[in-house]
Amino acid sequence: MNAPQRKSKENAANETRKKSRGRILIRALAVLLAIAGCWTGYLLWKMERTIQEAVPRQADVAIILGAAVWGDRPSPGLRERLDGALELYREGYVPYLLVSGGLGEGKTSTEAAVMRNYLMEQGVPEEHILLEHRARDTYENLKFSREIMRENGLSRALVVSHDYHLARAIDIARRLEIDASPVGVTSHVLYGPFHIAREVLAFTKWHLSSLFL
Repeated sequence: MNAPQRKSKENAANETRKKSRGRILIRALAVLLAIAGCWTGYLLWKMERTIQEAVPRQADVAIILGAAVWGDRPSPGLRERLDGALELYREGYVPYLLVSGGLGEGKTSTEAAVMRNYLMEQGVPEEHILLEHRARDTYENLKFSREIMRENGLSRALVVSHDYHLARAIDIARRLEIDASPVGVTSHVLYGPFHIAREVLAFTKWHLSSLFL
């Protein structure tokens, strides 16, 4: 075999290897996409099932998970959660409301303080409001709220948040061994698809991080 023939054969072999690697890469990407699709579908199913099962029950306290505040006022989304908890309180499902949320970046008031002030404006006595003002995320919301429940002799809770948030919140609560039931609020001010997509990512992050707790 002369030099040109050897060169041609080597080029053909290299081209075959490149095509083979390309096919392997495409198959690997297809598998990853399939796994991601199945995982997303599972989380969406879990979120929807939790929403369907979320009905008010008698409890010792309602934990209201914090969200954005605008200055010293609750954002429209946070106000929806507060109004949902107010309804539970007024209908006699819970004697206490526990507001949970720390100090956001660039803020001068904690989410908990803003929520307490709003509830008091709506007629809830201050002695019926418990404050958790350290939390920076949902896990800390529930972890620190558990401490306050224990300090006050409270054993059963309702967790109040937006519908899309409930499955992760209850998953965390059960991991923390809190006797909790979800109560959802349907938003009329938040853009649902964006928050659902973000929740899928947050739920995935929680599942991964929970492996190391």
